[in-house]
Amino acid sequence: MTAPATRYLLRLADTCLILGQRLGEWCGHAPILEEDIALTNIALDLIGQTRALLTHAGGAELNEDQLAFLREERDYLNPTLVELPRGDFAFTVLRNTMISTWLRLMWERLVNSSDAELAGIAGKALKEARYHQSHSADWVVRLGDGTQESHRRLDESLQDLWPYCAELFETDSTDDYAASCGLGPRWSDLRNEWMADMSALLSEAGLSLPAEGAFRSTGRIGQHSEHFGLLLANMQYLQRAYPGGAW
Repeated sequence: MTAPATRYLLRLADTCLILGQRLGEWCGHAPILEEDIALTNIALDLIGQTRALLTHAGGAELNEDQLAFLREERDYLNPTLVELPRGDFAFTVLRNTMISTWLRLMWERLVNSSDAELAGIAGKALKEARYHQSHSADWVVRLGDGTQESHRRLDESLQDLWPYCAELFETDSTDDYAASCGLGPRWSDLRNEWMADMSALLSEAGLSLPAEGAFRSTGRIGQHSEHFGLLLANMQYLQRAYPGGAW
């Protein structure tokens, strides 16, 4: 799975897959019933996007289940941001906002992809990403402009998450290939608009963008955090315990 077009698709698919897995951990644990349902539905939307992307990436060789559950850790190409532990509710809604904003910008560009199937996937996913962004951004403002405790938790989450955001705008030969053939944008092409959107939202929530540091996470090239192994073990267990199992 080393062709640049395939790697480009897998990076996007794995971003949706791993964030969907993390959001699934909220089932039964959200602070109110409405959010329990909302977070689960967002997770299901992300898994639906994953299925479409993995089916496209695998072609006739590998199906969506093989790609989702039977790859080795180094073969997953999601940014590290989405694999970080669930955290509290403030952490979750802020991360959702960061990723849904990024996904919205990505899908907006992919609707014009030279790959007709990818463009079709993007058309449907864009509607979902817009809802995800609106929902999570509303919570960011509510928490930032709420109590001292909610503001403190949101600010702590921002400090924890921010160092990992730089990876969302890294560019390499895979991105250059995608841009050259019209498959999709370089990830770095999304940076300015993403920063503007996040800056405006955080300002409304009473927070400021942290300064950018030198740290760079490396999940999108298959070098993951210490948290990823356990996540993958939980996610893959059933498929590996009962290979090819069917309900």
